[in-house]
Amino acid sequence: MPYFDAASSAPLHPVARQALMASLDEGWADPARLYREGRRARMLLDAAREAAAEAVGCRPDELVFTPSGTAAVHAGIAGALSGRRRVGRHLVASAVEHSSVLHAAAAHEAAGGSFAEVPVERTGAVDSAVFGASLRADTALACLQSANHEVGTEQPVASVAAHCREAGVPLLVDAAQSLGWGPVADGWSLLTASAHKWGGPAGVGLLAVRKGVRFAPLGPADERESGRSAGFENLPAIVAAAASLRAVRAEADAEAARLRALVDLVRARVAAGVPDVEVVGDPERRLPHVVTFSCLYVDGETLLHELDRAGFSVSSGSSCTSSTLTPSHVLKAMGVLSEGNVRVSLPAGTAASDVERFLDVLPGVVAGVRERLGVPVSDRVSGGAGAVGGAGAVGGAGAVRGAVAPAASLVVDALGRRCPIPVIELAKVIGDVPVGGTVTVLADDEAARLDIPAWCEMREQEYVGERPAERGAAYVVRRLG
Repeated sequence: MPYFDAASSAPLHPVARQALMASLDEGWADPARLYREGRRARMLLDAAREAAAEAVGCRPDELVFTPSGTAAVHAGIAGALSGRRRVGRHLVASAVEHSSVLHAAAAHEAAGGSFAEVPVERTGAVDSAVFGASLRADTALACLQSANHEVGTEQPVASVAAHCREAGVPLLVDAAQSLGWGPVADGWSLLTASAHKWGGPAGVGLLAVRKGVRFAPLGPADERESGRSAGFENLPAIVAAAASLRAVRAEADAEAARLRALVDLVRARVAAGVPDVEVVGDPERRLPHVVTFSCLYVDGETLLHELDRAGFSVSSGSSCTSSTLTPSHVLKAMGVLSEGNVRVSLPAGTAASDVERFLDVLPGVVAGVRERLGVPVSDRVSGGAGAVGGAGAVGGAGAVRGAVAPAASLVVDALGRRCPIPVIELAKVIGDVPVGGTVTVLADDEAARLDIPAWCEMREQEYVGERPAERGAAYVVRRLG
């Protein structure tokens, strides 16, 4: 069964497996002890630190191992903010950071600090000038991922780092998604990463803090890992993480070129072969193995289940695949369609034949999901807007049909219905109003706030805006053609 979710967790690299098994026999002792077994464990730990530091591009004494990438992010943010508390308590981060960064920012705000979220362009990248303008005299720390975990867009780390350097603000880079593919552009002050993203074992993170950066670890003092990560080191996992990072880096250039070609194929074939689809993220400045697209009029959870039944493991940022029923904060910040969202992230060694088979299966799976949801037939086949009726229509729309002259405005009641139903109901009746007429969609699903404007952009209709309603909100769309 092809596994296409390496951005969540990559399969264990063979080198990681070998190093893990070997170090279980050799690295079980306490590396802080002076007897023979302890010295052997210390040698393994030092060698792993040197290998990881070489890959990161820092000194070995600047890098510590943590229990996870999330723990590295939390320790890095907390330590940097604490170390620079005399400067101020202002934190800056992009709107598409990993949840670990945003959770740390929320905790910082709850403790009395301030937080500025830098918006991103539709590609998912920040504008470095806008990021620089968000820095203030009291900014203690700035955070920017090297590449986005959901859409693969690479961030302008070097230019943002230049703005931070000019402002005297340290920059923490979350390099979890990109470190296995190559070093991060220079200029960062702190860097974090997670081993299971590059094929190492879960439960190992990296935190690098450049010399000269003011850093004050929070929590009880601990003698291990320079006092920045408490507890007994998981030495076998650390050794496996460092060994696999060195191995994937050695393979990175060739594998990146091969996977980029497969991702280019996915981007082209999905756009050409699946009606009403939006391929999101930067088409050029992106990770080589990630492609994300959103399918209009599709229930994301059903789509993922159907792809799983067809033998493909993928992930999604659609609201209907989460317990919160809110769209991914990344897709929301980008302002792109969230419904029917699919992220394909190819692990190293992915066979071209598996990608071809996925592309053969996908159009039929999407069409089947749309059929069950009652999407207007002409919308599916011709891509045209304004179809009325269609097989399997989902009831509940409050539009009046069958009049001799089209009404100047219609109201669609989609309250209590989850996306993509509000958008499907909008598509069914947009042709019932004349050009210049409006359709008002009543919806209480948070995803509608993102998906209705995205639908308008895809269908070349005018999104007038949103206004409060007795329940949920009223979204007004004007027909342009």
